[in-house]
Amino acid sequence: MGDRLKGKVAIVTGAGRGIGKFETLGLAAEGAAVVVNDFGGGPDGTGGDKGPADEVVKEIKKGGGQAVANYGSVVNFSDAEAMVKQAIDTFRRLDILVNNAGILRDRMIFNMTAEEWDAVMAVHLKGHFNLTRHASVVFRQQRSDIIVNTSSESGLGNVGQANYSAAKEGIIDFTRTVARDMGRYGVRCNAIRPRAATRLTISPEMKAAAQRGAPPA
Repeated sequence: MGDRLKGKVAIVTGAGRGIGKFETLGLAAEGAAVVVNDFGGGPDGTGGDKGPADEVVKEIKKGGGQAVANYGSVVNFSDAEAMVKQAIDTFRRLDILVNNAGILRDRMIFNMTAEEWDAVMAVHLKGHFNLTRHASVVFRQQRSDIIVNTSSESGLGNVGQANYSAAKEGIIDFTRTVARDMGRYGVRCNAIRPRAATRLTISPEMKAAAQRGAPPA
């Protein structure tokens, strides 16, 4: 393990799988204690399973790191507040927030339902707001710390993703404004546009083809 983040405490949302999982493992590998948040939902946000968060915590502890699981929903304002409180109650501080949780409900615009639009906006935009809102109170008092928001290349436009694209590009402007709000207190806020093959981005057809060792038809 490294020590560049020794003594630091992080929250990572959507940390049980995919990008969030490896962000979490990376933070822990550099010495940070991590609150591993994962609602345990499917790609569309439905369902719930404590397994993903628990497995990541287990992996971190096996490697000699510190971590605790959290199963709250980023959509819930109170759950977000509880996440921040858990970090402080467990590890006595909070230094890093990584907003990563997300879902997909892809549909061509002429078939998209209001519920599909609202669900994606809630997890991505409201989820980013909820955690940032509560963490920023702590960060302002400490006059330091880091917020990392997760946008996407899809924010530049992508077929069948009007909801996701709008939410992800909204995160960019949210980041710019939070950076202005919090910069005067020594808090950095940045956004990333990662590209990765995860369960959110690979269709069942592509997964089946990969298992067969052949390209999808």
